[in-house]
Amino acid sequence: MLVFAVVVLAHPLVAAQNAPSYADPQIKGALAEISAGQIQSDIEKLVSFHTRSTISAQDAASIAAGRGIGAAREWIRNEFERYSRECSGCLEVKTDTFTQPVSERVAKPTVITNVYAVLKGTNPVDAKRIVLVTGHYDSRNSSNENVTDAAPGANDDASGTAVSLECARVLSKLKLPGTIIFLAVAGEEQGLYGSKHFAEYAKAQGWQIEAVLNNDIVGGDQSPGQDAKVIRVFSESIPEHPAEAQLRMLSALGGENDSPSRELARYIAQTARIYGIQVSPLLEFRRDRYLRGGDHISFNEAGFPAVRMTEFQENYAHQHQNVRGENGIEYGDLPKFVDFNYVANVARVNASTLASLAAAPAAPKNVRLETKALVNSSTLAWEAPADGRASGYEILWRATAASDWEHSQSTGNVLKATVPVSKDNVIFAVQSVDEAGHRSAPIVPVPER
Repeated sequence: MLVFAVVVLAHPLVAAQNAPSYADPQIKGALAEISAGQIQSDIEKLVSFHTRSTISAQDAASIAAGRGIGAAREWIRNEFERYSRECSGCLEVKTDTFTQPVSERVAKPTVITNVYAVLKGTNPVDAKRIVLVTGHYDSRNSSNENVTDAAPGANDDASGTAVSLECARVLSKLKLPGTIIFLAVAGEEQGLYGSKHFAEYAKAQGWQIEAVLNNDIVGGDQSPGQDAKVIRVFSESIPEHPAEAQLRMLSALGGENDSPSRELARYIAQTARIYGIQVSPLLEFRRDRYLRGGDHISFNEAGFPAVRMTEFQENYAHQHQNVRGENGIEYGDLPKFVDFNYVANVARVNASTLASLAAAPAAPKNVRLETKALVNSSTLAWEAPADGRASGYEILWRATAASDWEHSQSTGNVLKATVPVSKDNVIFAVQSVDEAGHRSAPIVPVPER
């Protein structure tokens, strides 16, 4: 039973990094099963299809010969189905197929197929909440139209596809309240077409997607300047097409750094710390890199929280290039440049986030910050989530100029609490906590007078 009371939290502030945290033993066990060797095998298999260009062959003969995008698609589907057999049919393996009309990078109508596997949540209410991991399985070389020469795409983006596959392999063995989707999309190199179609379909179906983790170029290219201990996490600030009133509120409150995608990025960083993963998320507060784009943008534009993960420093000689040597430089996106241990650690960052969100209770609803009086304390109120699994709540806060949460305070099982901190100096959020210690995504309050 929830206690409707005001709790004054007067004891010392607690640093968020040192706050009590819960590392779920079953999640830790799944992370330990992630294999650099399996990831290497997956990447090398994807490279073996010679080219995975979206506009390459996908007829029956090419599939049988193991060449082209069609052969890659069938192999990914077979891998998902194999994982499902190993967990007694726990994964529902599906395809999302459509015909892309002629466009700037698609010379003729082309069939594009996204392949995905659904691990349905065990809790009837929480199963409606979806978290998703994706990578694009198509590739290209120096010319978008060239489907004759090799387009190995080991890093861009067999590495991201391997992350989706490996997350499916290890997390399918778990029973989690929320739903996880493991996705591999095509058409990215031609204009994000696969992810756009999938995101728009999800929106039309009313899916409650609470997090999208897009992995694109996560191979840890083994070139000078790379940092094998860092994974960049890109997140948008202001959501696509905000209402004028929303923009005014963001401007007045300094909330432009607290979009749902930014809170997802912070959650990823928090979770990686809890599980002691050897690759640290580096929060990059922009939607993507200059002159580039990725599939998370399709989900952002459909209104879903989404981030992009990418290695610390890219080697452009190993992206979108024909395999060749010139002036002592090796060009081409080959497996020998990939750090498979690094990809395994990136997979652990993804898997820990997916499982933590799927295991957690739903986030608190209607979170408000009282602004009725000029006082130097701050009172927050919220409503219990519908799943009824929250046994308590935690208030987070940070200085307005800080990038990540700095302090946290448990409230107990109440729906209103006061902290001795001036609302003028900090940004607040509230997250649900269950009896075991799983934490939901943080929700930033809106002011209430």
